[in-house]
Amino acid sequence: MSRPTPRRTPRADAARNRDRILATARTLFAEHGSGVQLPEIARAAGVGIGTVYRHFPTHTDLVEAAAGQRFAEIEEFARRECRDGAEPGTALARYLNRVGEILAADRGLSAAVESARHSTGSEPRGEARTRLEAVLGEIVELDRAAGTLRADCTVADVYLIVGALSATIRTGAGDWRRLLAVVLDGLHR
Repeated sequence: MSRPTPRRTPRADAARNRDRILATARTLFAEHGSGVQLPEIARAAGVGIGTVYRHFPTHTDLVEAAAGQRFAEIEEFARRECRDGAEPGTALARYLNRVGEILAADRGLSAAVESARHSTGSEPRGEARTRLEAVLGEIVELDRAAGTLRADCTVADVYLIVGALSATIRTGAGDWRRLLAVVLDGLHR
């Protein structure tokens, strides 16, 4: 009878390579958008193409990992600065402003995520998104309890707003800050 093989943690150099690849990819996506290919990322990260493919077998896998990392960063901000650190009734506005700033500063990754959505039929998923949705629910409840947010506002509404911000920023269709001000005014009680 064979014993199950224990899960190994990645070697330190493999973890460093993965982190370097992700950081490089995010930088290149920010500068050049979704057209950046894996060989370019490998060269810029100073690793071989095989190393990139071992960690991210497809371009979409790399985009999803970069998006997952961004989701985790946004979730941490939402938890620390909005849920735990905002004045009562200001958490959702603080969150949405920060997301707008991130999307405006990182249009290339947003374009890569949008491109990946079209090729896979779905948006990036995972544990980071699940945690983000949970903290968004808490933020919505905090602002409702403070009496500043409409009772019918949901996490799904927040995602619609973020989608509108993303589209406005990505396409340059208008001033995302003005859009957000109008939306937040509509959400207030």
